[in-house]
Amino acid sequence: MRHLHLPSIRKDTRQPLQPLSAANYTNTPITDEEHVPQLAPDDAYLSYHDVRLTNEDVACIKSDWLTDNAIAFWEEYLEREKLASYPKANIVLLRPSMSFLLMKTDDPLSLKSALPDFRETTHIFLPINDCRSVDVAEGGSHWSLLLVSVTDGVAFHYDSLTPSNCPHGKQAAYRLSALLGKPLRFINLDDTPQQENGSDCGVYVCLLMQHLLISRLLRAAAKDKVSMSMRGKEVDASGGRKEMVRIIEARRKEGERRRS
Repeated sequence: MRHLHLPSIRKDTRQPLQPLSAANYTNTPITDEEHVPQLAPDDAYLSYHDVRLTNEDVACIKSDWLTDNAIAFWEEYLEREKLASYPKANIVLLRPSMSFLLMKTDDPLSLKSALPDFRETTHIFLPINDCRSVDVAEGGSHWSLLLVSVTDGVAFHYDSLTPSNCPHGKQAAYRLSALLGKPLRFINLDDTPQQENGSDCGVYVCLLMQHLLISRLLRAAAKDKVSMSMRGKEVDASGGRKEMVRIIEARRKEGERRRS
């Protein structure tokens, strides 16, 4: 069963999954000269609300495996500039660091003070990392996405290299179930679009999160039945990377204008 009854859902139009501003997207290549000045890897490139992106984070967004910080930026962007337009929505985008901490703790209830208050929450997005060691910064080799419907008691797992992260997705669902005090049924969506290389998993997480949040949850009409399947959807990872960089550059230039 892959359908939810949600308070704010409209029927899926089944359009191919694209970056958020795909209508304005052009194939102009992004060059180092245009977008990334000569900075050390750990130098700050953009401070965006609660996220400090480094030069290394931006370089990874362009062509490599996404860092925790890059995914945290995308969640911050979706929260601040998309989710904020729906004040009645009770949806949480849990940051990668908190998702990892939740997965690795033996007592999820001990994290209550560090995590958002989930009592009114309807849905929780969790980026899932396969890192096994809490001592390794930016560890792991694969990202996947867990979308938990607290209302329906279902945890949907989207893995672009299925079933690579299934054990980690199940572990996160189990820990979150204990924290919420209610059972969660785990469903691995085996029709999730699959990546074609070894570095796009984080981009898939970002674009799937964007699509599920905006096109499935926020734009739905009351009492509509919504398919959580991604069957037939396509993910433009290359276009997604470029769109993320464009958003970063726009916010950076906006900051520079404010300081001038």
